Amino acid sequence: MTNFFYLTLFMLLSSTQVSALGVTEAVVKGKGFTKEFPKELGQISLENAADLCEVAKNTQHYLNAYTEDNFAVHAGSMIDKNLTLGRVKKTLSFICKVNQEDSRNKKASRLAQSEFLSQHFDFYRWSPDKSSATAIANKSTNEVKSRLLNSIPDQEIFLTKYYTKLLDGSSVQTQKFNQALYAIPFDEKELTLVQADKKRSQLNRYKYTRQQVISGALVKNDIAKPLIWLSEEALHDVLLQGTGVLKVDGKIRYFNVHRNNGIAYDYSIGKREQARYWYFIETPEIMGYGHNQQSKIAIKPQVTFAGNVADLGLGKLIMVSYLVKDESSTANVQTKRVSRLGVLADQGGAFDNNLFQLDLLVDSYRGWQDYHQANKNLPDYAQAWILLLKGKYSEY
Repeated sequence: MTNFFYLTLFMLLSSTQVSALGVTEAVVKGKGFTKEFPKELGQISLENAADLCEVAKNTQHYLNAYTEDNFAVHAGSMIDKNLTLGRVKKTLSFICKVNQEDSRNKKASRLAQSEFLSQHFDFYRWSPDKSSATAIANKSTNEVKSRLLNSIPDQEIFLTKYYTKLLDGSSVQTQKFNQALYAIPFDEKELTLVQADKKRSQLNRYKYTRQQVISGALVKNDIAKPLIWLSEEALHDVLLQGTGVLKVDGKIRYFNVHRNNGIAYDYSIGKREQARYWYFIETPEIMGYGHNQQSKIAIKPQVTFAGNVADLGLGKLIMVSYLVKDESSTANVQTKRVSRLGVLADQGGAFDNNLFQLDLLVDSYRGWQDYHQANKNLPDYAQAWILLLKGKYSEY
């Protein structure tokens, strides 16, 4: 998830219980999962079951195609010691089968019905690792960050949100759109990352700082292909965020960081002073986790979570549940419960050894005001469950 503009407070503010079913939980150093169906799911918010299926399908493909990625491709035994990767895959496959049937029959999605979910899935309630959250809070000098981490409830995780920033661009250079996102230089176009690293001293990618590129070094020497043109301010934003969602000639196009010039990011200076520079690649959609650029998973807003892939394993179907203000009620304090489904298909550095937080991909916005208006009702904390298909439906 290093490819996105984070709305997590980590980025903004600091650049054995037995269940009611009698099933024991998996507990590792305070990080707990209990097999337990929610007492109440309330309204299940699933505006686009097809998007959920798409992310599930893309993630399942990764699990099948990149078995050598031991970091992400595993069952997640801390959830249940008997959990298998095969069951995770069948859960993802089941999502799409249900969506296809409902679409074919022109029916509302059964994935938004609590009775259907309870019948077909086992629920593993996630108790947050508060000890790790507290340790981070105690080290932080930011009062708001410390307060939020110290306030994580015993049975709710910290639910943060991230979005991609929507910008304007041009297919040709203009006075306004005078900077480009460049593809990797021509001299390494056919090289793998490993091959390029071995030729580091010879390659153009490592020769230029951000300021030199902005001054026109790549254009003057015909070193790399311009992919799209944008303003200098937008360029700095995209270089910082890692993903460019650009409106060009009335169409939305996506650009993702590919390889950089080898200069480290300097947290002590502003974005315009950074010497670090990224070269880009155009992608068909917003991309999530992948062990390299070619393997990244195409993801969708509202049905994608970023989290601790190393411990949980890629591809978990997750439900979060929280209280929101009931807009239909005349009472100021009246609330209702909302639940939503998503797939763990992204990750980032903020989730290393972090089992108290999930990040929800919400959408693309022009800026903070648009984001806040659209997401102001989303809370800071939520109950969370990992859902796994029951064995008797594995051949569904």
